[in-house]
Amino acid sequence: MSVNAVAHLNFRGDAREALTFYQSVFGGDLAVITYKDTGNVQDPAEADQVTWGQVDADNGFRVMAYDVPSAMAWDQGQNAFFVSVRGETAEEIAGYWEKLSDGGSVVQPLGPSQWAPLYGMLKDRFGVTWVLDVAVRYAAS
Repeated sequence: MSVNAVAHLNFRGDAREALTFYQSVFGGDLAVITYKDTGNVQDPAEADQVTWGQVDADNGFRVMAYDVPSAMAWDQGQNAFFVSVRGETAEEIAGYWEKLSDGGSVVQPLGPSQWAPLYGMLKDRFGVTWVLDVAVRYAAS
């Protein structure tokens, strides 16, 4: 069993540009899923924005990112990142979820998503936002 903690950066409309830049710096594969891809378009102007993206390089560099929808509060200095924990099994992720959520609040309930067999987001009792999911390999885009 292994677990990885990955920086999950939050942007307002330029996540794809940032991920492309990080890929140009560190190499690796770029994967991007848009709000349109997931069928979760709240604002048509944001349909092609990133709901989940990642650069994953053989040299060990990994970063995730998304575009915070305009309907949600976003302050680059306040919530510019999440801590992402990616595990190999649903049981592993559910165990971390149970412990991290103690005294915290659920932002997105733990469940299946379009990009992972199990995904959820919570804010722990210390105000840190955690994104947990079961890691799967994606084709580069």
